[in-house]
Amino acid sequence: MNKSIDKNILMRNLPSIDKLLQSSIAVDSININGHNQTAILIRNTLSALRDDVLNDRIKTVEELELEKILLRFEQQLKQYENKKLQKTINATGVILHTNLGRAPLSRYVTRAALETIENYSNLEFDIETGKRGSRHDYLRDILCRLTGAEDAVVVNNNAAAVLLILSTFAKNKEVIVSRGELVEIGGSFRVPSVMEQSGSKLVEVGTTNKTHAYDYENAITDDTALLMKIHTSNFKIMGFTQSLEIKQIKEIGEKYNIPVVEDIGSGVLIDLRKLNMPYEPTVQDSINQGADIVSFSGDKLLGGPQAGIIVGKREYIQKIKKNQLLRALRIDKVMISLLYHTLLEYDKFELPYNSIPILDMMSKPIDELKLKAQGLYNVLLEDINFNGIAEVTINETKAQVGGGSLPNEYIDSYAVCLKPLKISVAKLEEDLRKGKYHIISRIQNDMLILDVRTLFEDDFEKISAALKQILL
Repeated sequence: MNKSIDKNILMRNLPSIDKLLQSSIAVDSININGHNQTAILIRNTLSALRDDVLNDRIKTVEELELEKILLRFEQQLKQYENKKLQKTINATGVILHTNLGRAPLSRYVTRAALETIENYSNLEFDIETGKRGSRHDYLRDILCRLTGAEDAVVVNNNAAAVLLILSTFAKNKEVIVSRGELVEIGGSFRVPSVMEQSGSKLVEVGTTNKTHAYDYENAITDDTALLMKIHTSNFKIMGFTQSLEIKQIKEIGEKYNIPVVEDIGSGVLIDLRKLNMPYEPTVQDSINQGADIVSFSGDKLLGGPQAGIIVGKREYIQKIKKNQLLRALRIDKVMISLLYHTLLEYDKFELPYNSIPILDMMSKPIDELKLKAQGLYNVLLEDINFNGIAEVTINETKAQVGGGSLPNEYIDSYAVCLKPLKISVAKLEEDLRKGKYHIISRIQNDMLILDVRTLFEDDFEKISAALKQILL
């Protein structure tokens, strides 16, 4: 048995940073992460080892052999790699997974945008006149065609869009909102907090479950700047409820000469019933019902990059464009290009399934998903002998839209399910998540679920390779 020895002797057995930098794993890391970052990771490894020695977690020289130290460094390296922004494989069945970046962009859109991004462009240059142009014009023109609005402007997210609208029209003034629409979105961002930040005063009307026209009218004062409707896209109030449609609020707005704003949230540009999904109000519906200003997100049901899109009547959008806050909230050429090419797909096709991945995922027929699950199952069985290591089946399951859209709506789907026999299902989930391809799955009924609705077929071989490494 190895005996514990003096800590000073153990400390002297620790190798130098320079020696570890000469190891093959460090050389590989230097090629990927650079010399400085690799040296930092080695320094952290040695620091942790010293701490282990001082606290009697390491007591023998054998525990400080070079191979064991390099294993510790490899663990440090893996932790560092897992903290990088990188691709994941979404096998959760949640289409707009907020933690996984919401809407994936199509390769066509990214390639078309790249042509502009990696070169000089006419971002703020008018080719016809040879003079300065506006970055807002490209998105304005196509958004007006798609929504029927008179004008448009885009900022970096929908919270910024709401902040900009309130700052423009309601600073030190009142904004009337139904109490049942005071939503909280991800990251604890709340509508009342955004209003407070803008300098406007929130006036709540009605109750949580019922708001009437007279509630709005009774709250109107000389300080009322806006009537605001907020679409509750991330929750539903069921049962004994009543709320006003935007056209009803518009009637009140016209009566008292007060602009009407709708934050529609998810930003739907097509009737989702065409995808066999529940009805969700579209931007066009809001414009047609008379909303003066409408704001919505770019990276939810629209299927594009993160953006806060504002459309509406020209007189109001022009005032928004003159707000100095716009410059702080504007989007850059990368987001403009990605959003522009996403919107072009809506302009070209009534239902752009092929070029907007989330629409393809949402609309995929169940029989095609069954075949897709069979395809993944076949790839796995060709590569791996599961006898004695896991039970593998194809099962029906339920997927979700997610991303704060269509709450409580589940979509029929299919999944390849694994029940490991030699390790726990939690361990399998962890190893897939932390492995080379970062496969994000879910656990249900003590089985690992790989929902094919959110998988790309290009990922099948990677899933197989990851499972083979873990299970065999």
